[in-house]
Amino acid sequence: MIINGVDIRDSFAEAFPMVGTRLIITADTPEWALIAGRTTTGFATSVIGCGCEAAVERVVPAEETPDGRPGVSILIFAMDFGSLKKVVPLRLGQCVLTCPTTACFAGIETGKRVPLAKTIRYFGDGHQISKKIDSKRFWRVPVMEGEFVCDEDTGSVEGVGGGNFLILARSRGEALAAAEAAVAAMSQVEGNILPFPGGVVRSGSKVGSKYKGLFASTNHHYCPTLYGTVDSALTPEVGSVMEIVIDGVSFDAVAACTRAGIEAVCRIGAAGGVIAIDAGNYGGNLGPFHFKLREIMAGSPLVTEAL
Repeated sequence: MIINGVDIRDSFAEAFPMVGTRLIITADTPEWALIAGRTTTGFATSVIGCGCEAAVERVVPAEETPDGRPGVSILIFAMDFGSLKKVVPLRLGQCVLTCPTTACFAGIETGKRVPLAKTIRYFGDGHQISKKIDSKRFWRVPVMEGEFVCDEDTGSVEGVGGGNFLILARSRGEALAAAEAAVAAMSQVEGNILPFPGGVVRSGSKVGSKYKGLFASTNHHYCPTLYGTVDSALTPEVGSVMEIVIDGVSFDAVAACTRAGIEAVCRIGAAGGVIAIDAGNYGGNLGPFHFKLREIMAGSPLVTEAL
């Protein structure tokens, strides 16, 4: 399959189950809402070293938020529900409670309940008060600035983590430009996050290492500087590879996000230095979700040639 001169390799991204939740953070200004969202999701690129994966999902306009103020939605994913229940209140207490003018609301109403103010309310030292509206309970916690308003809990979903694709390009600049275009397009697909810095990973990994105790190491198959000395998945003209990792609330959400990203890269095409699109997998042994690149792109209007 060739799209605008870009080879879509016959491969698949291998993803695994995760448990996730969504929080809606509001503030007096869009800037403070975004500060709170970015701080709350900091140091959350990979469960391997961070315990969770999280990022800002989208900016939420004031007319769509529970308190009529500008906001952001964030998604937080962990490997199991017990881990999610631990990490969410910690990030809420350290990063949202502390941030000027913010409030926090549930972004998912279904599924198992993840504590929010149910835990954080104790910071009020007995001065906190609750209000039940219909079936939902909110807490008002006094702080020096005024008060922190927060839902008692939020719902959760059985999500998908580790969706990915690789951009193979002639140079680092061309690979990064293509990755930036992909991130811009993928950020418009609701229900997904790209947890790595700016949505892009330069240090793609493989499972295992020659060093004892190290769970992951550099994916040497895709390192251009090792071409000719290792079993490489590259061709001589590839000078740089960038990876984009996707976590989503469902298989369909991740598939749609993947398609949007690859389409953006292919619009740049061979003229912009893009050589091929590939994906990371471990032969189907890592996770049950397989995102087959050619199947995902089969319905794209950008397909110009199928081989």
